[in-house]
Amino acid sequence: MVPRQPGLGVLSPNASRLEVWGDPIAHSRSPQLHAAAYRLLDLEWTYGRRRVSETSFAGELAALDDGYRGLSLTMPLKGVAFAAAASLDRRAQLTGAVNTLLLDSDGPRGFNTDVGGIVRALADDGVTHIPRARIVGAGATATSALVALAELGAQEVEVVARRPEAVEPLAGLGSRLGVAVSTASFAASVHPEVALTIATLPGDAPIPDASADALARSGGPLLDVVYGHWPTPLSAAWERAGSPARSGLGMLLHQALLQIRIFRHGDPNTPLVGEDDALDAMRRALEEPAAA
Repeated sequence: MVPRQPGLGVLSPNASRLEVWGDPIAHSRSPQLHAAAYRLLDLEWTYGRRRVSETSFAGELAALDDGYRGLSLTMPLKGVAFAAAASLDRRAQLTGAVNTLLLDSDGPRGFNTDVGGIVRALADDGVTHIPRARIVGAGATATSALVALAELGAQEVEVVARRPEAVEPLAGLGSRLGVAVSTASFAASVHPEVALTIATLPGDAPIPDASADALARSGGPLLDVVYGHWPTPLSAAWERAGSPARSGLGMLLHQALLQIRIFRHGDPNTPLVGEDDALDAMRRALEEPAAA
């Protein structure tokens, strides 16, 4: 399939159901975020969660009726959602990852709002330009981190990975983006100074203290995309080093807002009427205990 730029298809007038899919999924805060925004925006939509594996994804997607408007996808479904999309936005094309499907009459339209979520979360902390950065981990989310860093002007990015061969696709993507990607090992005791570190590892990924401390000493502020397991080994190392560390809640917040733009307008770049108030409501929802 040759990806085409999405056009605005036709949604069923009954399309008011949305869900987040993944495996595991019980930890997801997305239902709280979306519900808070829908209430404020007077959208009569519902948003649930469903445990879906890579092997069951195609069958679950095919079984949806026209009452479904769209889906949010989390791990491990971003690759299979990419393959299922009839059209892709530029960020999805670059990353090979789709975390949002709009279910219109032209077939599922795939988007990646993780990239924008990272960019907007960093902007909340006043970070709008990064010349040199580090990514810890080389999985699916690392591609979104690399595209986000490129959008922020990064020219050099070091990727720390357990397997050097896992960095090769990121190096290829970096070449397309004009970013020089280098590889480093967790065993390294010294790393070059960078202005920012983005961690894309699972929250329970084991990292020896010595490795985490070496990364923290030269890593600048940390954005760890994890939010369900906090603190992480890396955030603890940043605390020991006296450097700031942020969880992935800011990224989650902003990528969800971009998803709502898509579900409402079919376009992540079209703001919502009342968007600032909706974002405030979503922030307050994150301050509440996670729903069981």
